[in-house]
Amino acid sequence: MKTYLYSTFILSALLLGSCSKEKESALNNDAPVSVTVSRTSMGGEGSSFTASGKLVAKNSVNISTRMMGYITSMKAEVGQNVTAGQLLVSINATDIQAKGGQAGAQISQAQASYNIARKDYERFQNLYRSQSASQKELDDMRARYEIAQAGLQAAQQMKNEVSAQYRYTNITAPISGTITAKFAEQGDMASPGMPLLTIESPSLLQAQVLVSEQDITTISNGMPVDVTLKSMNRTVSGSVSEISKSAAGTGGQYRVKINIHNASGLLPGMFVNVQFPVKTSEKISHSFEESMMIPRTALVGNGQLTGVYVVSSQNTAVLRWLKTGKTIGEQVEVLSGLSPEESYIVSSAGKLYNGAKVQVK
Repeated sequence: MKTYLYSTFILSALLLGSCSKEKESALNNDAPVSVTVSRTSMGGEGSSFTASGKLVAKNSVNISTRMMGYITSMKAEVGQNVTAGQLLVSINATDIQAKGGQAGAQISQAQASYNIARKDYERFQNLYRSQSASQKELDDMRARYEIAQAGLQAAQQMKNEVSAQYRYTNITAPISGTITAKFAEQGDMASPGMPLLTIESPSLLQAQVLVSEQDITTISNGMPVDVTLKSMNRTVSGSVSEISKSAAGTGGQYRVKINIHNASGLLPGMFVNVQFPVKTSEKISHSFEESMMIPRTALVGNGQLTGVYVVSSQNTAVLRWLKTGKTIGEQVEVLSGLSPEESYIVSSAGKLYNGAKVQVK
């Protein structure tokens, strides 16, 4: 019995050893994975800093009226595209129509008085030439004529005022664009200066960001920048169009506006990161002057951990965990885990894992 157990033990050990040698042999015989490496880049020439903000329409108009009255028609909805001159809102014009009737009646009355005064003045001019009227009578007729003429002009101006007010009862779109906000509905009471609608032109977009006082001096008008929209995973080009020289009301930061060159598919209100290029010779913030940047595609994620593969002295892949910082376009800042100018794997022809043999291209 003891001999049988001892023989079984020896046989199992031999089988396990054989399997172990087969696995080791298989691992050792794996073909090395072809990889491409790169080195970490330090902030310096071509460095940049990032400011956050949002997209706004360059052409944005708030529509209101100068008249008080009930809204009788509201031909506008949020998201609707409108063209310049299109009727959007109508306001009850009963009061204006009544004033228009009064102005018309006053014009008729003033016109009649003017016609009589003009004829009397012309008649007295003839009488004065024939010495049948005195100078005083002629002067009285001239004064009466001029008063009637002024009365007619006043009535006509009143009619023009009513006509101008009447135009505010039918409100049209001042620009072509999209309705982005609606502040009233049909049946509401409109009052002078109260906003009714907002129209924005999405074809002309600007990015508005706030820049710190350490960085504002490095920005100039016309500077080319990259504008990144994380929600769309898209980066577009732009140029600085306006730089505020005051931080009053903005919490000590300066507002900068950037014209977007290709705004197709973008919408006002989208969150953006704007990357401003800075030269080494310029006074730049320490936060990006000495930062290490690597491509986002080289990173490996595992839950909350982020790492990158490096090549060991034995030509094997080693996963190095990193502490990362801000993301600028397709580049990610490395705070710790990599040494300056250290090589790392950016792409591979096969699957990588700790200890995998690699061959650098």
